[in-house]
Amino acid sequence: MFQTGAFLSYVIVVSFTPGPNNILSMVNASRDGFRKTLRFLLGIFTGFFTLLLLSSYFNLVLFSIMPKIKVFMSIVGAAYMTYLAVKIMKSGKSPKKNDAGDNRGKDAKGVNSFHTGLAMQFVNPKGVLYCITVIANFIIPYYKSGVVLFLFSLFLALVGFSSVCSWALFGSLFNRFIEKHQKPFNIAMGLLLLYSAYSISGISQLMN
Repeated sequence: MFQTGAFLSYVIVVSFTPGPNNILSMVNASRDGFRKTLRFLLGIFTGFFTLLLLSSYFNLVLFSIMPKIKVFMSIVGAAYMTYLAVKIMKSGKSPKKNDAGDNRGKDAKGVNSFHTGLAMQFVNPKGVLYCITVIANFIIPYYKSGVVLFLFSLFLALVGFSSVCSWALFGSLFNRFIEKHQKPFNIAMGLLLLYSAYSISGISQLMN
């Protein structure tokens, strides 16, 4: 059965927690304004959607050739989600706008473009691993239709686009909110990821 709760938990946590796309979107918008950052955000959406489609059909081919790869992907996916959960729960304060500016400041002025947002998706380890794990563990085991895979990829890309838009529009407010409730926020996000990891690991089936 399709794990709706675990799927949505994983998607929301990974999409909306700090990462290169979110932080750089916030930095660009704080410097150039949301309207001028929209081209960068659309680049992210296009690149991420393309990466999701590639992951969908790549995983579909692997599953059709080697059905036993599902066990391997479940283990890898659960391990990666557990790693993310521990990292989130142990992490300190989220990067402030000025911190992000210090890290990317001068270089960021030249990256607020559609092509940069597009290219970033193929060199962002968090994004690549996310696409592979979410497709392999939550979608391919239950759906094989090309149309369904396209729609899932579009949905995931739209969630990602909503995330970067939120960081671009409300970066300062979002950052201050997290700082005020940092520890409970980190714990809640980590627990949601652990739930997702448990759901796809196959442990529940072994215990039955």
